[in-house]
Amino acid sequence: MFIIENYTVAVLFCLITMLCWGSWANTQKLAASSWRFELFYWDYVIGIVLVALLFAFTLGSFGAGGRSFAADLNQADWGNIGSAFLGGIIFNAANILLVAAIAIAGMSVAFPVGIGLALVIGVIVNYIDNPVGDATLLFLGVGLVAVAILLNAYAYRNAARHRQGVSTRGLLLSVIAGLLMGYFYKYVAASMFTDFNVPEVGKLSPYTAVVLFSLGILLSNIVFNSMLMMRPFEGSPVHYADYFGGSAKNHLTGVLGGAIWCVGMSFSIIASGKAGAAISYGLGQGATVVAALWGIYIWKEFKDSPKSTSAILNAMLLCYIVGLGLIIAAR
Repeated sequence: MFIIENYTVAVLFCLITMLCWGSWANTQKLAASSWRFELFYWDYVIGIVLVALLFAFTLGSFGAGGRSFAADLNQADWGNIGSAFLGGIIFNAANILLVAAIAIAGMSVAFPVGIGLALVIGVIVNYIDNPVGDATLLFLGVGLVAVAILLNAYAYRNAARHRQGVSTRGLLLSVIAGLLMGYFYKYVAASMFTDFNVPEVGKLSPYTAVVLFSLGILLSNIVFNSMLMMRPFEGSPVHYADYFGGSAKNHLTGVLGGAIWCVGMSFSIIASGKAGAAISYGLGQGATVVAALWGIYIWKEFKDSPKSTSAILNAMLLCYIVGLGLIIAAR
């Protein structure tokens, strides 16, 4: 299987993860005018599974290092299979709330608050499990990210006081999503052997772990998204017949969104072998900056807000960027 051999390449992979995780939600924004997010999400999940399988049968099956996907799956311990699968369930519970928050509050709120909170929790949890990197720099970076979350929440509440149609429900959903999102990665990381060049009996390769993770998302989505369709956070209930009535463009947009996200997830997991789970996850969650830039400057989600909001958002972005720089330096 393909294995990263040095930290510089690992950081590059994490930066690609950051771009993917911060940009996939544009597909949801593009589909929003004609396609409910509950329907979008079915195709999004399909996109995740397809890319996970594609990587498993290509990068995960060729090369001299590690163990091929089929051989790895055959020898896997059920406990590790369950750990990766559980990571998918936890992620899906968090992500479906995040998608709802994007639909209600926009990318520039849902990502900095939800994913920023997930970054803080995820770095701490993953560092405790696998303490790789300078703790002082790592947690100073996390502290700046926490400040950025508070600044973004304040900017959103400030905007809500000055214009109609802004719901604090989106902010609340972002917080709940972030609390859940911070825990999924540790279960996926725990299922894998730590040195990708030296496979451990019963443990999973990164490619196998991502496939099982994606299957956890797929199966749990039957429960989570069905419930959300029957009792949506906003609007009238959605029916399965509505999904099959969608256009090819609607469906392909959702699949593309999931594919982009899973490229990021796969690259993050591959990079964790050299960078460590805490740093790999933390850098990937720099997606908050990317998503905020999309939401603020491309989708104009704060265009009717007071002038003071712009200064708050700029301070938020600065804290994120400096915080992420410290997380990189921690290795």
